[in-house]
Amino acid sequence: MNKGGSLLVRIITQIDVRGVKRVLFDGRYKLRRTFCLSLLLIGASALFCQGQELEPRRWSHLPVNMNFAGGGYVYTTGDILLDPVLLIEDVEVEMHSVVFQYIRSFELLEKSARIDLTQGYRDATWKGLLDGEVASVYRSGLMDARFRFAINLLGAPPLQGKKFAEYRAKMDRETIVGAGLVVQLPTGDYLSDKLLNLGSNRFTIRPQFGVLHNRGKWMVELTGSVWLYTENDDFWNGNRVEQTPFYTLQGHLVYTFRPGLWVGAGLGYGIGGVSTVNGVDKNDRKGNLGGLLSVGIPLSRKVGIKFSYLGFRTQEKVGADTNSFATGMSVMW
Repeated sequence: MNKGGSLLVRIITQIDVRGVKRVLFDGRYKLRRTFCLSLLLIGASALFCQGQELEPRRWSHLPVNMNFAGGGYVYTTGDILLDPVLLIEDVEVEMHSVVFQYIRSFELLEKSARIDLTQGYRDATWKGLLDGEVASVYRSGLMDARFRFAINLLGAPPLQGKKFAEYRAKMDRETIVGAGLVVQLPTGDYLSDKLLNLGSNRFTIRPQFGVLHNRGKWMVELTGSVWLYTENDDFWNGNRVEQTPFYTLQGHLVYTFRPGLWVGAGLGYGIGGVSTVNGVDKNDRKGNLGGLLSVGIPLSRKVGIKFSYLGFRTQEKVGADTNSFATGMSVMW
């Protein structure tokens, strides 16, 4: 699941830290804004479930003219690593996310294709020590909606019903090549006078290219993606944030015992996403390494459940180390 893209960059260095500290909070001046600012600019991967989305079976062959709907819950905890000069220590994040998804498969240009619509709701709490003083931030609301279109360019012919079942039964080996486009919409909760938000107030566009190879009960899948960001020109009191592309590569190995019953493991890496604030380069390249373990269990021919563990570790001096546990249910008709 968002987790997200990487909004949070490093620190807005052109803003005077001493001046930022002078913020009225509950009737008193508190060192809250520096805390929020640092988290906002460094912890993006933790807020949006990391820069990558480790998702297996996204290029799997689906029967056309079918509907799939599901919902899931994700619990995330982690540590946010900051530059020691900020005097912010022991920063932790805890998030509860509920995500709903709808998928429609169809035929396009004599190829099998699909569209995905995803919407989530999240509440999140960040807490830590700022100059030895306890500080915390809480947000709750809608996440950015996401739309994905994908088409299989090689393999996975558009079939349905009995023809689809017969094809899958005889195809012991098959290679599928697909292309996709994901658009994250700026529909999540966003307040320009707040440094931490669940919405991004910008579009994120992600071209994808994937290869899947089935051999008996084994499946190997590889997906490359580029995250392209539009600018956020209403970031915290009128500042403008831009971000360079973020590049991701992920691979999955899945073993299917029988239709609907499978186990999988995945590994992903993302790098890039350097930010600028009002044209000033922040020199804050992201680097995330992630791992995934998941299992799918059928409850009936049309209903299934999935359990997953997702862990990310930053490969840079600043970033976020998070662990997520997810469960979900889906139904098709």
